[in-house]
Amino acid sequence: QVQLVESGGGLVAAGGSLRLSCAASGSLFRANTMGWYRQTPGEQRELVASITYSGSTDYADSVKGRFTISRDNAKNTVYLQMNSLKPEDTAIYSCYAKILSADYWGQGTQVTVSS
Repeated sequence: QVQLVESGGGLVAAGGSLRLSCAASGSLFRANTMGWYRQTPGEQRELVASITYSGSTDYADSVKGRFTISRDNAKNTVYLQMNSLKPEDTAIYSCYAKILSADYWGQGTQVTVSS
């Protein structure tokens, strides 16, 4: 049974930084694409960043230049370094992993940026 365990959310002042981590376990197969979505109440879920097994990345325009996604394939772990945080980055951040043809999700972690 595949599990994704996130850590690193919290409360930070505007301009500050946070680093999210997400470790995938329970699969015999590697995760092809891993990434992060975020969602606020009443809004659609937004893809924040994604990274392939080979390291190709993609970012939402709203976070380009501020967020960096990376992964450790040996640990099946994906990271999201978030710098220059803004109040509008406040959301629940959820990691996902695509393994074979299935998508798996973490439980979500709250990120709150105070103004």
